[in-house]
Amino acid sequence: MDSLDLLRTFSEVASSGSFSRTAKHLALSRGTVSKYIAALEQRFGVRLLNRTNRAVSLTDAGLLLLDRSRPILELADVTRAELQDRARVPSGRLRISAPHGMELTELPALINTFLGHYPEVSISLVLTNRMVDLAEEGIDIALRFGTSANENLIVRKLVAMELSVCAAPVYWRKHGVPVHPDELSQHAALFSTHLNPLPKWRFKADGQPVEVTIHGRLDATEPGPLIQAALLGAGVVYLPSVMLKPYVESGRLVPVLSEFVRSDMWLSAVYLQRRHSTAVHRALLDFLSSRLKPASVRAT
Repeated sequence: MDSLDLLRTFSEVASSGSFSRTAKHLALSRGTVSKYIAALEQRFGVRLLNRTNRAVSLTDAGLLLLDRSRPILELADVTRAELQDRARVPSGRLRISAPHGMELTELPALINTFLGHYPEVSISLVLTNRMVDLAEEGIDIALRFGTSANENLIVRKLVAMELSVCAAPVYWRKHGVPVHPDELSQHAALFSTHLNPLPKWRFKADGQPVEVTIHGRLDATEPGPLIQAALLGAGVVYLPSVMLKPYVESGRLVPVLSEFVRSDMWLSAVYLQRRHSTAVHRALLDFLSSRLKPASVRAT
């Protein structure tokens, strides 16, 4: 038994003036009602009720407890109703983490659309390339490239993340267009130390993995500076297509080697194991799963 059960039973006895009526109203046995009242009296060390064969009345201590406990019970009832609503209707605040570069994708627009569907929902978006501790940092959902081996986390794949090898037209004219990934070892690579912590890019050829050792004078923990450098003709980037698609469509970047890019990258939602997730948690995951589409940019 918890304190709220004890207080709720006491309040009902005080209102009805009867152990029997209280037992019927709360679907308890009369013995359980007596046990709860006795537990409260023992806990506080005072008599709360005067009992006779015909009636039950409050002592001074009982009157004090009834007065002080009513706001607590009312708050508990309101809170329970709100929590039950959140299990049914999306509402409340979600904290989402995502790697840098996701702000260059359709994610911000999708979040805005989602908020338009659910006016009682708020979202805090945390952009970081750190592997955040969801429990410690209060993150509800972490969007990550690849998957997590943490057995305490649930990983839900949202969308396959195609990659693209791109450079500015001026760069390809000056250095030549590669026809095989191996040739990239002779080019100026602009590489992300977050997505590619080792100076190697991975491809596939004839169904087999191919690793290319790359060389470059600029690397970064975030893709933004790499894309800007590529737009200026400084080198070659190998990044998720969703980050490069606007520049490819405008002709400022030109993709190559499309038939060799790896196809095992996913954008996944990672979250803590929960028996009872909130409605907003479920709604956002379903929304992203249905709206996120693979972004493909192909060499022409």
